[in-house]
Amino acid sequence: MLKLTYMETNFHLEYLTQSLEDWVQSRVILALRVCQPLCVEPSTASFLLPVDVLGLETLQAEAKREDREVFSFCVCDSECVEVSLKGAWLSNGCEDANGLFVTAINDRTEFFLHKLWLEAQSCASVVSD
Repeated sequence: MLKLTYMETNFHLEYLTQSLEDWVQSRVILALRVCQPLCVEPSTASFLLPVDVLGLETLQAEAKREDREVFSFCVCDSECVEVSLKGAWLSNGCEDANGLFVTAINDRTEFFLHKLWLEAQSCASVVSD
């Protein structure tokens, strides 16, 4: 599964080997045990990848092979492609902008998408340094 952690100014993408259902169940149990509110709802998350990141064409071809249409691509401009994912949003309140987004595609595609995101992050940090 993929987990996107949204904070005020950025987000972090993680690849987890645990199943989506088991992970969400653990979060719900934890919230109940510590008496913390938890909102879980179907949602969509998006983030940008540079159009020149190596392997983007392969990922787009993989998206076309996916039966469930869990993720899609949209060209934003000459520099970026928007990746949209369908999954679940978890937060302390349904209107909260900070929270976690989780989705499950297939292991190979999740791993590859995470790899491309990491490459894009490393390229961005080199450019900003």
